[in-house]
Amino acid sequence: MWQSPNDVVLISDPRVTSIPVRECGEPLADVRGRLRVDGRLADDAGAYAHLRRGLLDRLERAERGLPEGFHLLIVEGYRPIATQRRIFDGYRAELQTTFPEMSPEEAYIAASRYVSPVDVAPHTAGAAVDLTLCAPDGTEYDMGTQVNDNPEQSDGACYTAAPNISADARVHRKLLAAALEPVGLVNYPTEWWHWSYGDRYWAMSTQAGDARYGPVEFTG
Repeated sequence: MWQSPNDVVLISDPRVTSIPVRECGEPLADVRGRLRVDGRLADDAGAYAHLRRGLLDRLERAERGLPEGFHLLIVEGYRPIATQRRIFDGYRAELQTTFPEMSPEEAYIAASRYVSPVDVAPHTAGAAVDLTLCAPDGTEYDMGTQVNDNPEQSDGACYTAAPNISADARVHRKLLAAALEPVGLVNYPTEWWHWSYGDRYWAMSTQAGDARYGPVEFTG
């Protein structure tokens, strides 16, 4: 049977979904040319390489705070609503096939460990970034799993505080957090690579009262 990580508030939790959004109207900005960007999840329109301007500004500050030899590598930022829905529904269906004893509600909650439900997804707001660390030549550092490995693939090693990773990976995850937390980003604890600012999960984690960013359309 699937297991939820202990002491983690999942993004589907009412403590997150009940938080209001006060949209600030800040535009999306192109990450390319400002930070290192990986193309593994690139879309033709380039939406993946866009983030809210305030989040990108914070990432640039985090980049400057990293030790010599380390750089942020952006994998995915903004995600269209239709894409988010397809990923969530696909993973939920996969879980129900793997664990047929799951109720629909359990499958919904379990899926939210790895993919946000559309109505609360920070990627569709340009408020979340999936990223890792790389060397100056682009070689990615050992982080314990690949970006986007789900809990089943990684035996739970995708959880940020997972014990079943190497000492090097643990150091690198702490290094990433040490750069991102001081500039105001929060991590989703089931995904070491997922960090956000201004969304509902950020608001819950920082007790901000409301979110700054809601779903936004990418116009290219």
